[in-house]
Amino acid sequence: MVLGCTGLPSQQPTDYVFHAESDLVLVNVTVRDKNGKFVSGLKPENFTILEDSKPQKIVSFDVENVDNVPALDVAQAKPLPQASTGETSPAPSTANATDQFKDRRLIVLFFDLSAMEPDEIDHAVTSAEHYVDTQMLPADLVSIISLGSSLLVNQDFTTDHALLKKQLDGFSTGSGQGFEEGTTGTTEGTPDTGQPFTADDTEYNIFNTDRRLEALRSVAEKLAHVQQKKSLIYFSSGMDRTGIENQSELRAAVNAAVRSNLAIYTMDMRGLQALVAGGEAQNASLRGVSAYSGQATLNALNSNFTTQETLVTLASDTGGRAFLDSNDFSKIFTGVQQDTSTYYLLGYHSTNPARDGRYRRIVVKSDLPGVKIDYRRGYYAPADYQHSTPDDKERQLEEELVSELPATDFPLYLGVAYFRLEGNKFFVPISLVVPGSQIPFVRTSDRDKATLDVIGVVLDSERHPLNRIRDTVKLAVNTSTAVQKKNVQYDTGMSLLSGKYHLKFVVRENQTGRMGSFETDIEVPELKALPLKMSSVVLANQTQTAKKGANLNPLVHDGSEIIPNITHVFSATQHLLLYYEVYDPARPAAADSSRGANSGNKDDKAGIRLLSNVDFFQGKAKAYESSLVELTELNARERKAAVFQLDVPLTSLKPGFYTCQVNVIDDAGGHFLFPRLALMIRQESSSAAR
Repeated sequence: MVLGCTGLPSQQPTDYVFHAESDLVLVNVTVRDKNGKFVSGLKPENFTILEDSKPQKIVSFDVENVDNVPALDVAQAKPLPQASTGETSPAPSTANATDQFKDRRLIVLFFDLSAMEPDEIDHAVTSAEHYVDTQMLPADLVSIISLGSSLLVNQDFTTDHALLKKQLDGFSTGSGQGFEEGTTGTTEGTPDTGQPFTADDTEYNIFNTDRRLEALRSVAEKLAHVQQKKSLIYFSSGMDRTGIENQSELRAAVNAAVRSNLAIYTMDMRGLQALVAGGEAQNASLRGVSAYSGQATLNALNSNFTTQETLVTLASDTGGRAFLDSNDFSKIFTGVQQDTSTYYLLGYHSTNPARDGRYRRIVVKSDLPGVKIDYRRGYYAPADYQHSTPDDKERQLEEELVSELPATDFPLYLGVAYFRLEGNKFFVPISLVVPGSQIPFVRTSDRDKATLDVIGVVLDSERHPLNRIRDTVKLAVNTSTAVQKKNVQYDTGMSLLSGKYHLKFVVRENQTGRMGSFETDIEVPELKALPLKMSSVVLANQTQTAKKGANLNPLVHDGSEIIPNITHVFSATQHLLLYYEVYDPARPAAADSSRGANSGNKDDKAGIRLLSNVDFFQGKAKAYESSLVELTELNARERKAAVFQLDVPLTSLKPGFYTCQVNVIDDAGGHFLFPRLALMIRQESSSAAR
């Protein structure tokens, strides 16, 4: 990290960004009399809503009665991402979505193929097909989603039985991806398979559970624009949760479902199980003594309970129900239809403006005596950045990294270069620049402090991740006023082979949580076939003490590191540093013949002649030309590179825009290159910080 004094404009981004948030809280209310019959004809004035004991004003009121829907077929409604392209259809307006799904029962069949054995997938598909054939009603709009190696919308909402059956038939017994729970490294009470080592897969289990919860959250968020109550039937064989490790993602999934008015109904496709003492017959004998003390049976019961506990939590916290330990899988469809037949949809804006992420309790009352009211009991308030947990903050970075829309809270600039290490392996320095005016500092003692979170990913040509960067930069300066006129630059780097790559970086300042992102395609060239092999040209105006472990970075020499100037803006009082390298230069014929006379001589010091200088142009007129530099030997012999490091004082150039042309001539080989770069020289003001 370095505080630069380049001339990067510190204004707000020119693109306009509109953020729209809705704080409308929706509550589904079912009112039944003493005989269990739905009470119809109620008005908003018949209800009272309390949030944390404070009355709320009902601003929206609707009655959903799917029993009155006409028997009209819907070929396909499309509020979800398209299965074939992965693209999301534009979300309809709230009014259009309300009209389209009015008096409809919206049901999502979610098949977690990553968590079921082949026979469990067969049971899930058979029960879904039975529902489509015998239980599906005209009011039912059904969608099919599956999670295997990726999250897919196999079928968007439709009433077409044939379309649904076609997708269900596609779930063969080979659809399972085998992401079953891994071992925890403990051998006691586990089957003795003769393996000498039992791996600890705890981190894998945490990742797998987070992945499944994130899929549920993604579905909920895609359906948020549909106000009607939605039901998601989750077919799985349980979901294990590791202590508090998965708590953040579980809470995020529940919050997304509650905000989207989505009730999750969970189904354990293992059905009613008989846990046999000593383990099942198809497994090997258990290790240790737990099989003889009853501890193995207790552990099996605890494990089964743990995998069902998360299913119960997902269902109860979102207003759904969990169906466990039953081989009658048709009950879940009947339960969903009963819960969503007729209900009142009440909406209000909370009088509590705090975005503290705390749980808020809801109480719904009616002025009718002797009625039973069913509704969800509360929700978690949205949390601003200051009230987010560390896990939530980390998740925000990860989500922004994979988001298709860039974060534009503040401008972020990125620059890359490439330098050959060996063969077709290159070192790629990466620089990120944030205008200092965008960073809020907090005064602590005699210094102003701030922190920046940096996360980045490098993808190959097929968008597979190759490398990740995650770092936290701590800033501490004597006065933040000086930083406001400068830039904060973060420098890193990595080794890459020749090829095409995609880079994306996200930077967040940790005072308000604002983020900026930058992504670009880069190409590391294949130099072998080029007659004159040359690196990138790096422009700079300052150096700093090199960090430990930066041995691979060609910009580091004698304990000093060159800091690339990303903006190419310089002051007239500064020196322009240019750094570039030439690889495998040709040798004169005389040197070749002398080497041929003595084949054992591998001295690379002699036999090259490289010439280089720099020209500055304004338009077509040459404004300045530096003196010529000649190299007759490789000065980075371990990389077979000739290194040029030029220092050009800018006092002889007037402020303005220039084209900088770097001239490189391989005199022995008769080859040359003239790479050009744009730069600006500005007038140094008397008050500017140096």
